Amino acid sequence: MAQFYPLRVTDIKRDTRDSVVLTLEPQPEDKDKFAFIQGQYLTFRRTFDGEELRRSYSICAGRKEGILRVGIKKVDGGWFSNFANDELKAGDILEAMKPAGNFHVPLDPSSARRYLGFAGGSGVTPFISIIKTTLAEEPLSEFTLVYGNRSAGAIMFREELEDLKNRHMGRFSVVHILETEAADIDLFSGRLDREKCEQLFDRWVDAGSADYAFICGPEPMMLAVADALKARGLAANKIKFELFASSQPGKARRPQERVAARADSVCKATIIMDGVAREVEIDKHGESVLEAAIAARLDAPFACKAGVCSTCRAKVIEGEVEMDQNYALEDYEVKRGYILTCQSHPVSDKLIVDYDQ
Repeated sequence: MAQFYPLRVTDIKRDTRDSVVLTLEPQPEDKDKFAFIQGQYLTFRRTFDGEELRRSYSICAGRKEGILRVGIKKVDGGWFSNFANDELKAGDILEAMKPAGNFHVPLDPSSARRYLGFAGGSGVTPFISIIKTTLAEEPLSEFTLVYGNRSAGAIMFREELEDLKNRHMGRFSVVHILETEAADIDLFSGRLDREKCEQLFDRWVDAGSADYAFICGPEPMMLAVADALKARGLAANKIKFELFASSQPGKARRPQERVAARADSVCKATIIMDGVAREVEIDKHGESVLEAAIAARLDAPFACKAGVCSTCRAKVIEGEVEMDQNYALEDYEVKRGYILTCQSHPVSDKLIVDYDQ
């Protein structure tokens, strides 16, 4: 069941011209539910024009800071991001699910690791949590962040990153790559692509000694950086991805009427949720498992509907599906039968999917 909890907005800080940082406070009885791991996100819901929309935003606070914050950058046509930037006020109540996401690695206070981070635009948001927590909980480790933006004015958390660099000199460094502004050194101008990564690795960033790398931003950037890292010898299982790109429209749309499927293309599916099994029919040539669950009025969990957040994760007990996209599940999870139901379409005539595992 997708359970949401009230969060009170205690502070709204303007970070850039088109982004804000929200400080949130759960109800006293819900405080433990919002303990988070660095790199996780919150999924919010709000009704626009009679339709519920859900959006996910990364937590941008260290685990030991004792606060809950998220950064939200305005998106053209994005109803939730525009609402948060233009209308939300301190004292307002938002509804959110518990923290989720796997954009992290376990920390060990005795380890001396070298981490690399690559962020594009608002993709820097989870890095604030990751960097702060890592520097605090692994005192022997180092972190280098490469951060790409169109211009200096678009840099989110600029003062916070500078403060972290000053407080952790020798352990944390940040490299800014600006697409539309010239820098004193050509290396720091342009787009964060494969060629730029190769130049950085040759002259500025020691990719070969990295223990882990984190990448968050637009998909083309992430794939280019990952390829460059692999070419320098970093194993694929040492590279962590986070991509927030919603397949949902920026504004609410009226749900479309379901079209009856042909008998030969129907999958007889059993969906298990909260210990209850429900029988549904799924058009093998049309709707996803998640869409079928929602159409059957099941309170199935979801957020991005784009295969990037893992909120809709479930396990196939019987039958077979095909996933269109998967940016969230690890290879070992897929081998064990886990799927992203928003991206999964049945290919077998019978299917059993369990949300409880």
